[in-house]
Amino acid sequence: MKVLMLNGSPHAKGNTYTALHEMEKVFGQEGMETEILHIGNQDIRGCIGCRSCKEKGKCVFDDLVNETAPKFESCDGLVVGSPVYYASANATLVAFLTRLFYSTPFDKTMKVGAGVVAARRGGLSSTFDELNKFFTISGMPVASGQYWNSIHGAVPGEAEQDAEGLQIMRTLAKNMAFLMKSIALGKAEYGIPKKEPFQPMNFIR
Repeated sequence: MKVLMLNGSPHAKGNTYTALHEMEKVFGQEGMETEILHIGNQDIRGCIGCRSCKEKGKCVFDDLVNETAPKFESCDGLVVGSPVYYASANATLVAFLTRLFYSTPFDKTMKVGAGVVAARRGGLSSTFDELNKFFTISGMPVASGQYWNSIHGAVPGEAEQDAEGLQIMRTLAKNMAFLMKSIALGKAEYGIPKKEPFQPMNFIR
């Protein structure tokens, strides 16, 4: 099984990476293949709503978003990590996720998602909530741990002192691995839930 992990911090080895790496170790113990992509230091522009992806099956801006799309399609789980900026996720990461989720035509149903956030002190819950919205709009079950998926640290490496935060990441990874394995068994036995035809509704007529 494959887990794709996105590091939304500009710092390759900062506190967001510490959280992701703690999870990565557990996934390895569970026999799962992992890959961490460093997103936060990339030059990623936002979506312009051109809808060209609906015709081409990929984003009109041919950058890391399109490179990541096949990895996203083939993975069983997606972990998105971000530092907290003004009680929100890193804008580069949000631009990346918006285009990645919107431009990819494949069904994301039952891929397991998990968001993790790192901050010096506050804004963690709102950022965690922001990341989870990408999963829940896409039919992706959200993995949970023993608390909101957060870790604390100011300067890079400081999160390694957050014993509870590291434990949260390990618990989250164990639960996520269990959920992915359980879904794989369910798919083999029952398949994916059938979807009704989409019924769009505009509130302005």
